[in-house]
Amino acid sequence: MIGGRILDSSAIIGFAASRPYPQAVVWTAVEQGMVLAVPSGALTAAWSHAPRRDRDALTVLLGLPVTVILDLDHRAAKDIGLLLSRTKQHGNLSSGHVAWCAQRRRGWPVVTGEPGALLEMDSSLEIDRLP
Repeated sequence: MIGGRILDSSAIIGFAASRPYPQAVVWTAVEQGMVLAVPSGALTAAWSHAPRRDRDALTVLLGLPVTVILDLDHRAAKDIGLLLSRTKQHGNLSSGHVAWCAQRRRGWPVVTGEPGALLEMDSSLEIDRLP
């Protein structure tokens, strides 16, 4: 089984802003051929929050051979909606999509600077916390 990391919006934004830890995660993944899973909900949040000067780096991340975009399809929408409903986080689509993706890729840590909402949705998620 190929290993990987799941990036949430804080990790994606951190990479785009050239923060050392997210940069190290991404470039290590490239060197080792490890998958970087990017839930489309997190990507949407990153595009909306990233300063204009950092948006070119988002394009670089998306073009890397190890980056895989995890789409939010009709099955995911139902499951994520129910997850958000159970945890009373109705408006937190980005984190819900990340948590749902992590549940399906057990053993793949979520790289995040904001683990609270994710762990409320599923306390068993493996977290790789940004410094």
